[in-house]
Formats: sequence, structure tokens, C-alpha cells
Amino acid sequence: MSTLANDPHFFGYGSLVNRQTHSYDNPRAARVTGWHRAWRRSPHRALCYLTAVPDSADYIEGLIASVPDADWAALDERERAYARVQLGSEIRHEGGDLDVAIYAIAPGEHHAPTDDNPVLLSYLDVVVQGYFREFGLDGVTHFFETTEGWNAPILNDRADPIYPRAQVLSAEETALVDEGLSRLSAVVKERDETGLSLVRMRGTGA
Repeated sequence: MSTLANDPHFFGYGSLVNRQTHSYDNPRAARVTGWHRAWRRSPHRALCYLTAVPDSADYIEGLIASVPDADWAALDERERAYARVQLGSEIRHEGGDLDVAIYAIAPGEHHAPTDDNPVLLSYLDVVVQGYFREFGLDGVTHFFETTEGWNAPILNDRADPIYPRAQVLSAEETALVDEGLSRLSAVVKERDETGLSLVRMRGTGA
């Protein structure tokens, strides 16, 4: 029989930080040192998603949760563009020793964003909502400031979300996303009757 103490755990740093997108047991905040987040495209997906990149000078805040009976099948399918990588001493969390894995796009299989590989705004909304609820405003600020690859265009699909685990955000949460993008002068692709048009969100700098 599965027990939380014996089950392996995943470390989530993107949509998995948002507890509304999964039902894995005993989720709690954690930190991984020696990695940073980056927006990347891969041959497996037309869109840009977050991945974790080794970086000895940085860290990622996120969420760990248990995978009952080491049944990784559903999570591996959800994260099918990624490789599951075992973590060691770089993981920090409350509790005893745990077997923890992180999902990251394999080296050589991810590339810098291009104009043809946008980030879904509905996906970004989910990620920021998760960070706000777990880590507050400081967590959201750290997410925007330490994630690489904001040159990726953002596809505004809020009105008709493409991301399958899209969530409804509060007005405060929506404002946090929009303000973060504005500070970074992110490029947002708006949908209209004639197709996609580029709109640059005015901000205070890159």
C-alpha cells in the first residue's frame, strides 16, 4: 500500500505549481537550487513552454507532491515533451529525505523562442496564479524576474483558452500577469477577425 513517506515526489515549477491543475497528494512549497526556468520551444510542441535549465547561481521555487505507488504514467503523459530527471541534494523542503524528480526538456531538444512559437497567455495565467497562491507577490515577482526567454511572443487566448487546464483568475491575479508582462515589455499577439496582430505592451523596460 502506498504511503506518503515512501512515495516518490515530483517538483513542479510551471503549471504544476497551481494545485487546481492536479490532485496529487500532500503538495507543499519547495525550492531547488542549481536551476532556473526558461521559455523554450521543442520539436514536440509548436508552442513555448517552461523548462528547467541547470544554473549553479540560481534557484527555482515550486511545489512538490507525492506520486502514489510510483505510478508516473499519467504525469509522464502530461509532461510528455520532457524528460524526468532525478534530483539530489539540491532540493529543499519541509520533512525528511524524499525521492524527488523534476521534468525538464532534454539538452539538445529545446531551443530559444521564435515569433512562430508563442506562449499561451492562458498557460501563463495558470502559472502566475499558482505562484501567487503559494508564494505571494514576492513569488510572482521572482518568477517574472528570473525566468529566461521573455522575447517569446504571448498569444492572448484568454477569451477562448487553448490550454486544456486553463483557470479562472481573480481581477487581482489577472492584473499581476498583465503588470508583469508590461514591466518586461512583452510582445502580445492578439486574435482578431483577420488573424493575429502584434501589439507591444508598454512597460518600464526589459
